[in-house]
Amino acid sequence: MLRQTLNEALKDAMRAKNSRAVATVRLILAALKDRDIAARGTGNQDGIDDAALLAMLQTMVKQRRESITMYEQGGRVELAQQEREEIEIIEAFLPKQLDEAETREAIAALIAELGATGVKDMGKVMAELRGRFAGQMDFTKASALVRQKLAN
Repeated sequence: MLRQTLNEALKDAMRAKNSRAVATVRLILAALKDRDIAARGTGNQDGIDDAALLAMLQTMVKQRRESITMYEQGGRVELAQQEREEIEIIEAFLPKQLDEAETREAIAALIAELGATGVKDMGKVMAELRGRFAGQMDFTKASALVRQKLAN
């Protein structure tokens, strides 16, 4: 379903003559095609699923945030602004991000549900979080919160 949304967004951006959106959506589709080809090598003929696609989009946003920092340090404000515009376009395809309070609540509920008692259960908790909340939370921050919760 997300693939169809991306294709429609490309057509809409082309009709609107929005060159930044066209370039960004084409970049997303090219990365998606690369991942699909790699998935075929492992026997998955349908390509990656929506969860992997959402993870890919999050990675793209993260890369752009890192680029913004580098461009600003180098005094390249115009390139930093271009990256911000791309982030805005990519984030339009991601589900609503959970804020810190919602993330903490989801982690606490999942730990209770799984009966996790210590740091040894961290992998199980993180795997379940990734399955349920793909594209909705920053798993680097979530990992720290899970570790903190399980250490207590």
